[in-house]
Amino acid sequence: MPATAGVADGSPRDNRQTLNSPIHQQPKRRVLLLPWQLQRDSGSYTPPSPRLLPSTRPSMPSTAASYQSIPTARPTTPRLDGEAQFLSDAFASVPPSRTPSRASSFTSATRLRTSASRRKVGHKEGTASIWSSFINLANTILGAGILAMPHALSSTGLALGCCAIVFAGCTSSLGLYLLSRCATRLEPGHASFFALAKRTYPSAAPIFDTAIAIKCFGVAVSYMIIIGDLMPQVIASIIFTPSPFLLERGFWISASLLVIIPVSFLRRLDSLKYTSIIALFAVAYLVLTVVYHYIRGDTLEQRGPIKYWEWSGPRALLSALPVFVFANTCHQNIFSIINELALPTQRRVNTTIALSIGTSTSLYLLVGITGYLSYGDNVAGNIISMYSGGLGLTLGRLAIVMLFLFSYALQAHPCRASLDKVITSLRSPPSSVMESPRSVRSMTVTTQMSDARFSGLTAGIVICSYVVAMLVTSLERVLAYVGATGSTTISFILPGLFYWAISRKSGHALVKQDDPQSSSDSDLDSGEDEDEDDVVKKRKTKKGVWMRRIALSLASYGVVVMGVCLCTLWAGVGSGSH
Repeated sequence: MPATAGVADGSPRDNRQTLNSPIHQQPKRRVLLLPWQLQRDSGSYTPPSPRLLPSTRPSMPSTAASYQSIPTARPTTPRLDGEAQFLSDAFASVPPSRTPSRASSFTSATRLRTSASRRKVGHKEGTASIWSSFINLANTILGAGILAMPHALSSTGLALGCCAIVFAGCTSSLGLYLLSRCATRLEPGHASFFALAKRTYPSAAPIFDTAIAIKCFGVAVSYMIIIGDLMPQVIASIIFTPSPFLLERGFWISASLLVIIPVSFLRRLDSLKYTSIIALFAVAYLVLTVVYHYIRGDTLEQRGPIKYWEWSGPRALLSALPVFVFANTCHQNIFSIINELALPTQRRVNTTIALSIGTSTSLYLLVGITGYLSYGDNVAGNIISMYSGGLGLTLGRLAIVMLFLFSYALQAHPCRASLDKVITSLRSPPSSVMESPRSVRSMTVTTQMSDARFSGLTAGIVICSYVVAMLVTSLERVLAYVGATGSTTISFILPGLFYWAISRKSGHALVKQDDPQSSSDSDLDSGEDEDEDDVVKKRKTKKGVWMRRIALSLASYGVVVMGVCLCTLWAGVGSGSH
């Protein structure tokens, strides 16, 4: 029985007939050449018009016998249409040994799906480098706490105080790490406390963001108050007979707006890297001032007793606890850092966290040890105020002013973002409470902060902080309560609870159910259970179990610290906040 014309099955006879065809160069590959394609090559067939329906196309031969008139053996290669020729050339150029494996195909498909998802939601790829992210995060950490470290060591003793500084850095970095792991469960480029809370504790999301906004607003107000208190002293040491208005704190608080307003209206934290560099230079000058006076030894006459292993008792330890706990608070900006970081892999995020916490902890130890050894138990709460007047002290005060002046925007940025999420949730109808990833993704995509809201919230934060700073001369006790509640919530309680909730089996189901990505791309990720996120994949492993226990322990530690700090404040033992 003669073979059907137009079918190339890889037999020797067919290979001799179509030796030059790139299709038949692939072993064990069957390609069907339709009859009208062969007729088109011989010029005996006219393609149907695109407007004709399939039922109106000319009838084709239906039996093998009717094909006898069609030439099957031609010395030339059959001419294919554009698409068939492209596929033929593509298959011919890939050797069988180079065929991609299932794992690499799945990885490529996942990357394509992620890129398509980002283009779909209009996500702009991050451009910030590790160094710019490190500078902004370190500038968020380094604040007034560095000036109080020597006094904190005088309350705990040198050895115990150094251990407390290192322990505080470890707990803070653990909270940052847990938040970064939780960020992998959110839409790329849109991670926030609000979005994370909507996937774990939907009803409490506005409460969390309100606490973050209050904490950041309080710290921003304290920066303006410090600027208003220090600038008259700087002017008095420079000018012998200054004008009266130059010695008024209100004038300098108003003048600080000339710098605060422009930097506060920058949308991205990466845009603040240059102002953060200036602020870090100010911190470097403070550190060098303390170390220089210690090496010079010009403070021996004022030095009191030094406790290397002893401590001043539990009351003094409780008074120093807020300084250690809140010294590394920067968690309100970690999601912005991740969103803006170029190629935000876990390794790059961990590097940023390690550099920031490691640098701040090292500076805290350096200033704390040298400052305490310079003055002993006679050290004051502000180490700079201990040095005698002169150009060095004046420059030190000016450096503090510069530090807080350029750090204001780092507090206004998370405050604005949190207020935006709260306003969005309040304007949403009750029926739109988001309990699934689809609704979370929908809100993330459709509720980007408009220019009008961005300008209004920024102006409101600046104006309100300016009014409060002008009316109130001291916010120490208020900030102590805000720090005891807001900082412990951001640094310890929320990271532990979020990780514990999102790594549960129910948390995994919450992410997977009703997910448009998984439903639309089921043909690409049939083995998605084998490539699920590490947070969920490790849930049943020993490491995953221990990580969940550590996360819950961190949250419990935060609750204990909050209670101890509040009891300390109520008892009048001490106050302080970062």
